[in-house]
Amino acid sequence: MTTRDQSRLPGEADLLRRARAGDPEALSRLVTCHHGTVYRFLLAFLRDEDQAADATQDAFVKVLERLDGFRGESSFRTWLLVIARNEALGLIRSKGRRKEEPLGEPEHWQDGGLAPDDAAVRASEVQRVRAALERLPEKQRLTVSLRLFDELSFKEIGEIVDSTEGAARVNYHYGIGRLREWLDPKTA
Repeated sequence: MTTRDQSRLPGEADLLRRARAGDPEALSRLVTCHHGTVYRFLLAFLRDEDQAADATQDAFVKVLERLDGFRGESSFRTWLLVIARNEALGLIRSKGRRKEEPLGEPEHWQDGGLAPDDAAVRASEVQRVRAALERLPEKQRLTVSLRLFDELSFKEIGEIVDSTEGAARVNYHYGIGRLREWLDPKTA
């Protein structure tokens, strides 16, 4: 594990060791620590909250079944997200095609404690950004989401989206450029 990975989840190596030994507390902590990242990634990939939730659950089941197979060649999070991507691809294949509808308003994105007018402005901006993000091609959308929301390295993103580190950088650069162009009030 790199220093950056260790700073994201202190003691992850110990948790993995304990989880492999069957410690239910360690297993629960690993799931809790990574659940949000996996769900956000799958939501960006599948564009459907129910499918993302199902695929997240399926991915964790596979990860827990295959925990002994994790060799540490990448970070645990990267390995987990590759399994999640494969679950999503399997779901897409089994369903025939992906649902191409805009995202709803997930609970964890809603504002609490803001004045109603501030909440309305923020909700409007969130919707505008979400709509722009949805317009990006798939690899750009996934790359931008993983980089901005989960702070993954380009190397990790490349592994997760099945491309190279350089391609991840290019997808991010073009995706951010398009978002800036689409969200610039001067050009809107």
